[in-house]
Parts: sequence; structure tokens; C-alpha cells
Amino acid sequence: MQPVAIPDYQTLMRPLLAAYEDGQERPVAQARDQLAAEFALTEDERAEMLPSGKGRKWNNRVGWAATYLYRSGLLERPRRSVYRITERGRLVLQQNPQRVDNDVLGAFEEFREFRFSATSVGGTSPPPSGAETTTPAPQTPDDHSQTPEERIDAAHKQLRAALAAELLDRILEQDPAFFERLVMDVLQAMGYGRGQQLGGSGDEGFDGVINEDRLGLDRIYVQAKRWTNTVGRPDVQGFVGALAGRGATKGVFITTSDFSAGARAYAEQVQARVILIDGQQLAQLMIEHDVGVSLGTRYDVKRLDLDYFADDPSTGTS
Repeated sequence: MQPVAIPDYQTLMRPLLAAYEDGQERPVAQARDQLAAEFALTEDERAEMLPSGKGRKWNNRVGWAATYLYRSGLLERPRRSVYRITERGRLVLQQNPQRVDNDVLGAFEEFREFRFSATSVGGTSPPPSGAETTTPAPQTPDDHSQTPEERIDAAHKQLRAALAAELLDRILEQDPAFFERLVMDVLQAMGYGRGQQLGGSGDEGFDGVINEDRLGLDRIYVQAKRWTNTVGRPDVQGFVGALAGRGATKGVFITTSDFSAGARAYAEQVQARVILIDGQQLAQLMIEHDVGVSLGTRYDVKRLDLDYFADDPSTGTS
């Protein structure tokens, strides 16, 4: 095969999926080397950096292809950076002998929810199972129907959605005690006063309590559920009952999953002030307040200062 330019991430999807066709677990770095040989990339091409200078373009594109295949359920990840093909992935290979791309992945609900989250960063939950949505998929940075600012915004949302999903994956790999500590860290990073992690007998189901302000004039009770199943109304009712038992009027219920419509409706109608934070909202709060994340690359977009050119320095007039 003749040397070619570095393929875009969608072009890499099917070759990457095929690299796992044997069913073996394989680090993505190994699959990346295999694909580089298949596409006859030179050492210079493999070493080419992103415009930011923060990473290699080839590694970045393979990484995004792996992320999309994983989020679509075509690959599974038994361990960090190690993937394995799923039965769905095998079926997609059989049904798409030429190419696998975002159009193909769009048939899967998991992928649609992942793309939806990239257009609704800020706490909006994905549509319920089976629901129709007219929300457009985020555009890729090379979509020239958008202005440069729109492409930057769309790319930023995609990056943030991928980071949020990765955060939730990492949280679910930890034990419940870690999650309880994380929740307290997030609340304190948001500006609340010093908190205390609870546990054991006598805690009445609460996982923590935190001061609403730094002086501790009022207290907020916290329940943290590291779940994958939807939190229903009975769980929220139990939390509200526990608040009443403490004579408390404020509580925060945080989960890695989601809340049912009944649970949300109940929290809205009770006298106590109860805030429900689902997994997507939690991940966004972690990103916003720098809990479990660090700054990668920053782009400053500068604009022309018209006031500077409007002033006449010799006369002092405009």
C-alpha cells in the first residue's frame, strides 16, 4: 500500500473494529500500531503533532475512533485502554464490509445519547429510551457550513461530552466510599462550607452532611448512590423521610445514573428543599469546578479592538 495522508477518525472506525475481530483483548496502542502498518504511515506522519502541540494527530484520531466504537457498544473495555469486540461489533463488521462511520453508529441508542449529550452540555439529560429527538448531531470541526466560531463551539462540546462520559466510567470503577468522598469534594469545590462524610449505624441513610455556608449556619444532608439503574420515587421518598427525622429542610441526592420522572416530580412537591443531581449533571459539575480533571489545552480566541483603531492619538478625537 502506498503511503497516504493520515486518515480521518471515521475512516479509521472499521479498520480499528476489524483489528479486534479475533475476540482477543488488546491495548489500543497495539491496535494503533497495526493500523499504522495497514495504512503505511511513515514515522514522520505518525509523529505529526496536533496544532496545539499537545499530542500526536495519529494517536488522537485512533483514540476518537475507539471512543465512538466503545460508546456505540461495538467495543467493550474490560480494563483501562484495553478493548475487546462485542457481538454487536461483529454484526456491524458483517453488515458493513466497506465502511463504518457516524451514520452507521447512529443506529444505536447509546451513540445517539452520547451525541445528544454533546449538544446539551449543562445538565440536560439524554432522551428516554425509544424517544424521538430532532436535536442535530454535533458537527465535526471540518464542517464548512459553520463559521469558525461555531466549529470551535461544536468541537468543545464534543470534547466535554466525551470527558463527562469518561468521568462516569472511572467513578463506576471505584468503590462506594470513593464516590461518597467525591460528592463531598464537588460540593465543597462549589463553595459550600466544610463537610463531613457519614457512615455506619445511626447515619439514617445519609452519606454526608455539609455546611451551606462557611460559618455552618445551616446544614445540607447528602445521599450518594453509585448506581447504574434509575433511581425511583421510593428512594427519594426515603431520603425525604430521613430529612424529616433529622428536622432538616435541605438535602442533595446525587447519583451516577438518572432519576425517574416520578422521583423528580416528588422532589418538586415536597416541603423540604431537595435537589436531585444525576450522573450527567455530576460530571459537568466536576468539569466546571476542576474535580478529577486538569487543564489540557487552552485556545484564546481574540477579536479586533475597533476602539483602538477608532481613536486618533494625535488629536485625541475619534
